[in-house]
Amino acid sequence: MEKPFGDETTCQVCGKPAIGMEILGCCKCVVCEEHASIHLRNLSPGEKLISGACYYVRYKKPGIDP
Repeated sequence: MEKPFGDETTCQVCGKPAIGMEILGCCKCVVCEEHASIHLRNLSPGEKLISGACYYVRYKKPGIDP
C-alpha cells in the first residue's frame, strides 16, 4: 500500500494506525501492531531499542509520531 512520502502515522503494509518504526540497516518501515516485529511489540510506548544495525521506535500513541 503506497503512502505519501513522509507519512509516519499509518502502517506502510495495510494502512492501519502505526505503532512505530523499524529501521533495519538502511531500510525503514512504519508498521501497525499486526505487522510489527516482536522487538517493536515488546517495547513500551515511547521506548526505543538499538540492536546492532537495527533501530526500533515505539510511538507514544498509535498513529502519532514519537
